[in-house]
Amino acid sequence: MRLTICIAICLGASLLGSLFTWPSLKPWYAELAKPRWTPPNWLFGPVWTILFLAMAFAAWLVWRQTAVTAAPMRLFLLQLILNIGWSAVFFHLRSPGAALIEIVLLWCAILMTALAFGRIVPLAYWLMAPYLLWVSYAAALNFAIWRLNA
Repeated sequence: MRLTICIAICLGASLLGSLFTWPSLKPWYAELAKPRWTPPNWLFGPVWTILFLAMAFAAWLVWRQTAVTAAPMRLFLLQLILNIGWSAVFFHLRSPGAALIEIVLLWCAILMTALAFGRIVPLAYWLMAPYLLWVSYAAALNFAIWRLNA
């Protein structure tokens, strides 16, 4: 049951983020200048789905060992909120500059969550690591888009 809840929460966060994203893909995002190393749009959906499922599994592993109100789980929820917030700031508000600040906060929250998770269940850290790497890449992409369109 806890795994189902974790999956539902993570996929719900993904859905909320996509509600901010989809309306701005065309024409706003499509018309932005982007670096050559920008991935194709079709790649984002599968990558984020895998990352959200890995996050859900990591949270479930930790929740099995701690209370849902424990600090690592609160950090997990914070990073999910920041994840949704980045989509809102970048796409809905169409503000790559403000989104750059937000993604730095998101990156810090993911790192803190991964480290907290790893102290409880080492596998949970490794399940969060690809997410941290992807958000590192996304931050670099966010920065490049901001610079190219400023």
